[in-house]
Amino acid sequence: MRIANTVSDSIVDGPGLRFTVFTQGCPHHCPGCHNPETHDPAGGREVSVEELSAQMVKNPLTDGLTLSGGDPFCQATECAALARIAHEKGLNVWTYTGYTYERLLEGDLPGALELLEQTDVLVDGPFLLAEKSYEALFRGSANQRLIDVKQSKAAGHVVLWTRPDPLAHFVRPES
Repeated sequence: MRIANTVSDSIVDGPGLRFTVFTQGCPHHCPGCHNPETHDPAGGREVSVEELSAQMVKNPLTDGLTLSGGDPFCQATECAALARIAHEKGLNVWTYTGYTYERLLEGDLPGALELLEQTDVLVDGPFLLAEKSYEALFRGSANQRLIDVKQSKAAGHVVLWTRPDPLAHFVRPES
């Protein structure tokens, strides 16, 4: 698998503490992209899924795996293999892509359906500089969607991910 970098303790690429893999190679070349060094598919370095999975589980406080880029769907089969290991370890998986969910469902991108199957939340759509937003939770631009993939598949239409209430597990005394 060709990657640009990893971050072992990200708090901006999804909820909780995340192991983030920045894949190498992106066909979208979005103007204003904050990772333009990941666009060249020949850049970065080769690393095995096994090596990445060993890094991923080093920190017992890790909540999830985030696949970013570049575009993980350019290496969908390898990313799906890493995501499968993350699920086996009890981690959730977020995947960022410049493709739309609907485009990925067409099934003509090699391994795309396999990676979607292993993705819990898909952050889809190109980064649009005109819609850049620092308020857009876990996204670079407001057009990008946080899609709950499993709920979307079950419903037959896009279901957006909603952030869980961090206080929901507390029981408030009745007055």
